[in-house]
Amino acid sequence: MKRKEFIRLATPAFLLLAGGKILKVSNGLLTGQENKKVKLRFVVASDGHYGEPKTEYENFFATAVSRINGEHGRNPFSFCVINGDIIHNEKNFFPAAKKALDNLHMKYYVSQGNHDHVTAEEWQAIWSIPVNYDFVQEKNSFLIGTTSNEKGEYLCPDVEWFSRKLEEHKQQDNIFIFLHINPVKQTNNAVDCPELLTLFENHKNIRAVFNGHDHDEDRIKMKNNVPFVFDAHFGGSWGTSYRGFRVVEVLKDNSVLTYIMNPAEKINEAAIG
Repeated sequence: MKRKEFIRLATPAFLLLAGGKILKVSNGLLTGQENKKVKLRFVVASDGHYGEPKTEYENFFATAVSRINGEHGRNPFSFCVINGDIIHNEKNFFPAAKKALDNLHMKYYVSQGNHDHVTAEEWQAIWSIPVNYDFVQEKNSFLIGTTSNEKGEYLCPDVEWFSRKLEEHKQQDNIFIFLHINPVKQTNNAVDCPELLTLFENHKNIRAVFNGHDHDEDRIKMKNNVPFVFDAHFGGSWGTSYRGFRVVEVLKDNSVLTYIMNPAEKINEAAIG
């Protein structure tokens, strides 16, 4: 599919600009973005809920993986982040869920959600990564943190860990953060973590905080000039009428274009400058 045709099927989009400004991008304006080189492209999906009773969870995973792989084949992703609630409560579902995700044709990372009922030690054993970790791609840093535990409690992220890592990555062009539960009480299912928000405010290279958890949210919500970006769900029994994933493109001018595929079409496109 040609990029112009692909863009026509996926609207609206948003550009995330410097200073927390957000620009809604029309189809006509968006097609002009094809002249701007994409430096980095990744995909975010959350809330697969493998094992949830009375849902087609195996099909939800297979569909999401197939659609992400299909888009990757047309326009490659550097990686994918599965942002929490991979399973639905029972930890014996993890092997099958991981096997399904292992069919992704790109490297993928995971975060722990409130339905991922395992200890930090069990998480490490399953995924070979800790519940809080970071990685770098060129001048972009990615911080992934847990917002829950083996009991499924709603928790604030580890502020001490984030403070240390944000300082460590302060010279990077961009920092992208992934937390399953929204930490600034912007939705009914969020938690209120004022210390974390203050920390985020003081690091101007944070370009976006990606949240799952709220299956009915696919918007970008601003809080103290920090964009909190939601991606609805790709599984589970409730939420938006579609099950999809969010695409993020860091452009050569360092603006960030983002939109949701539902998963056959693009919707809620946005740019972060």
